[in-house]
Amino acid sequence: MSSSTGPASGLPVRMPRPRQPGRHRRPEPLVAPEGAPALVLAVPGVPSAATRGLAEEVVSIARSELPGLDARIGYLDGDDNEFPALRSVLARAAEERTARYEQAVAAGVEGVSEPDGPVAVVVPLLAGPDNALLRQIRQSVMDSRVAAELTDALGPHPLLAEALHVRLSEAGLARADRARLFTVATAADGIVLASVGGEEAVQAAGITGMLLAARLAVPVMAAALDQEGSISSVAEQLRAAGSQQLALAPYLVGPEIDAALLTAAAEEAGCATAEPLGAYPAIGKLALAKYTTALGIAPQQPQGTPVR
Repeated sequence: MSSSTGPASGLPVRMPRPRQPGRHRRPEPLVAPEGAPALVLAVPGVPSAATRGLAEEVVSIARSELPGLDARIGYLDGDDNEFPALRSVLARAAEERTARYEQAVAAGVEGVSEPDGPVAVVVPLLAGPDNALLRQIRQSVMDSRVAAELTDALGPHPLLAEALHVRLSEAGLARADRARLFTVATAADGIVLASVGGEEAVQAAGITGMLLAARLAVPVMAAALDQEGSISSVAEQLRAAGSQQLALAPYLVGPEIDAALLTAAAEEAGCATAEPLGAYPAIGKLALAKYTTALGIAPQQPQGTPVR
């Protein structure tokens, strides 16, 4: 029984926890600013149900990291029916922004101003630079006649090295835990990092490859899937340097290339292959990081985590 001065003695009292001052305070959760541009994920390749499922997972991750985010999907080779084309998605976003402004004016909302700045930030679903695909994406943005920012590809980035490590371990081609010294029977002692987009893409993949090599303590060399002989040449270099059991690690999200090319490349190199990066959580986080950087929003930067 309590009195006017407080709870009766012997009863626990739950007091609010004081907020930690200074650098020990937890950061306030970030939310998308009201009226912020849409994040439009530009998906290359031939659209399919599998591609759509992958893209939806990526934007779902981005939305979970930034509540209130308007995230959409535009297909570079979309048909405007089941798979909306990138230019149409941008045009629709512009129409909706104009409609919201006109509705606010008609409703007499005070302080409403005419929208300016980009309608959307277009983020290519590409692990590394592919100039041919980036030109197509840029052309689609121009064809839409919508003010939109176009970001770079997602990599290179330490999170992509983490994702590659996970995909290799899932295929039994690498240790699942880099902190332990055991190896699995099928672990590779040399990695061919397969990219698309020519020499620039190979160089960018090589940066992530150095991070992957540090994680696995095995040599990693990048090669181009779209350059004849590149994969086999790199495989020969690794074998000449002492590697006996190679693995092919696709430095790809997945939709940007025909899966048959990966199979052919693995046969050419005489090695097993891991799966593409797919909708690994890092892909959604990096897409969001490109968006927030373009807008000058400063969330916590995505960090890599040890693979257990």
